[in-house]
Amino acid sequence: MSSPTRTAFRFLLAALPALCILPSPAAQLVRVGAAHFPPYTVRPEMGADTGLLPQLVEALNVAQHDYEFVLVPTSIPRRFGDFKQGRVDMAIFENPDWGWKDIPHTTVDMGLEDAEIFVAQQLPDRQQDYFADLAGKRLALFSGYHYEFANFNADPKFLAQRFNASLTYSHDSNLLMVLRGRADIALVTRSYLSDYLLRNGKVANQLLVSQRVDQVYHHYAILRPAAPISSEAFGKLLQGLRENGEMLKIFAPYRIAVVPVPGD
Repeated sequence: MSSPTRTAFRFLLAALPALCILPSPAAQLVRVGAAHFPPYTVRPEMGADTGLLPQLVEALNVAQHDYEFVLVPTSIPRRFGDFKQGRVDMAIFENPDWGWKDIPHTTVDMGLEDAEIFVAQQLPDRQQDYFADLAGKRLALFSGYHYEFANFNADPKFLAQRFNASLTYSHDSNLLMVLRGRADIALVTRSYLSDYLLRNGKVANQLLVSQRVDQVYHHYAILRPAAPISSEAFGKLLQGLRENGEMLKIFAPYRIAVVPVPGD
């Protein structure tokens, strides 16, 4: 073998390992529904969504490279249709009791708990027993939410007629209605109220917060049966975020409890 031929042969042998390396497959796209549900997802008038969901999605994407989680705008009422039509693969911070029972899905326990609490205006003669009976009181509710006191019936007409409820798309508006005497009681997520009082410390002594809890939010992820990621795989990703402290870092500031998941 001539010297130039030997040189070319050695070059080819050296290049073989590189030639045999196959490109890594592209990450599978997982579309996550992002409905306005503060403080989990906050839909500003302009700009990208903010809140806890974008933080969680970012942590999931940083932790691995097999899946790329992206947010897809939806709404509280529209999310069911988007899910059934395959526009989104996953709904996060959900509960199977909130209208999902007749929609094919799998669930993943997220190991997160929040609560829905009652808030009234603080008055000299008003105590915790004020929250014991809702009859005759004007309620300020978030449109589309499923409340336990209403047997999870989110129909606006039912809530308005049965519970004298005003429905909005803003916890801030509902709390302002209470502060201004336009509503007697607002129902607010504990996480949101914690953030609201940090931003509006001057009104803290004007609000009476119930010890009564309407419901404890034990959060689940709801996945389409044909989603690009299985419930088992997503559960393992969440477990990794619990183990590395990211879940606590994201949710603890909002008084959202990170709790053990059965089987951990």
